[in-house]
Amino acid sequence: MMASSYNAKEEDGHHSGASSHGGAVAAKSKKPDNTAFKQQRLPAWQPILTAGTVLPAFFVIGLIFIPIGIGLYVTSNNIKEFEIDYTGVDNHSPCYSCANNFSWNSTTPCLCSVNFTLEQPFENNVFMYYGLSNFYQNHRRYVKSRDDSQLNGDQSALKNPSKECEPYRISDGQPIAPCGAIANSLFNDTLELYHIDSNGTRNAIPLVKKGIAWWTDKHVKFRNPGANANLTPAFQGTAKPVNWRKPVYELDPSEPDNNGFINEDFIVWMRTAALPTFRKLYRIIQKKSSTTATLPSGKYVLEITYNYPVLSFNGSKRMILSTISWMGGKNPFLGIAYITVGSICFCLGVVLLIIHHKYDNRNNSADIPN
Repeated sequence: MMASSYNAKEEDGHHSGASSHGGAVAAKSKKPDNTAFKQQRLPAWQPILTAGTVLPAFFVIGLIFIPIGIGLYVTSNNIKEFEIDYTGVDNHSPCYSCANNFSWNSTTPCLCSVNFTLEQPFENNVFMYYGLSNFYQNHRRYVKSRDDSQLNGDQSALKNPSKECEPYRISDGQPIAPCGAIANSLFNDTLELYHIDSNGTRNAIPLVKKGIAWWTDKHVKFRNPGANANLTPAFQGTAKPVNWRKPVYELDPSEPDNNGFINEDFIVWMRTAALPTFRKLYRIIQKKSSTTATLPSGKYVLEITYNYPVLSFNGSKRMILSTISWMGGKNPFLGIAYITVGSICFCLGVVLLIIHHKYDNRNNSADIPN
């Protein structure tokens, strides 16, 4: 009797403890609310892929992409381009002496001339580019080596550039303006183009140097410090970049709205390229008359002031003349990509259609044949 009484009391104790803590256990439950969203009872749409829906999609993509690709490819091929390499690696090159005897300390610029012939005339506006190869503007340290506040005309950043500009931040105890590796490596070759007429006379081709930079860069991102047109006092107390031959306020003294940080050649260079082989817009040759070609076929001379060495990093330099179309410059890859994707989709559609017709007469009965 005593044992049975003890067990009964113990059992009663367990029941009373469970009942007293029942509310706490229920309160601590991690069960989600009984809603359609939390219990994943929302209605959903699950497409069922059949031959009737997949095959037309393949054919439609193919029939749309192939004509677009052909149009893009033909348009790209109609763009005229002419390219001259003037690196000076070959000893027969007119620029061989300039390339192999280059010196940063030389005060006399090295000049060389390249003769060439245009077999076909260039209509409409012609864009002159300079191109570099094996030049990695996409290097992480190189891309960060600039001070955007300084380039935007901030006076405090002008006197105290960002540490990201190291080791092109201070020169001879003075802050460098513009600072950084990008600005220090500014392309500074000078290119001039001449047409030789039937009499042997050299006629200079007018090159437009404004309008080559992005509007947002010219009017928003780059500004000169101070409000005066004379930039010399604004940049007083600063040093030019190490590899520059002249300070930033002498990039174009004849054009106040194209000098200093808002110089368009400088702005174009500061927009770094994604690939080691790239081209950047240098000048625009505008069409003068509707009856004559912008660059008629014939003989030309490219006069080069050789200031930019590239042999030290096994690079090359070139000048490119190009027209443009509604899709921009010459780019055959886009048309080829469209044609390739469209052809693959069309061929897959044909293959799947044959397979569908061949095996669609299978027995759809659920009974297992004897």
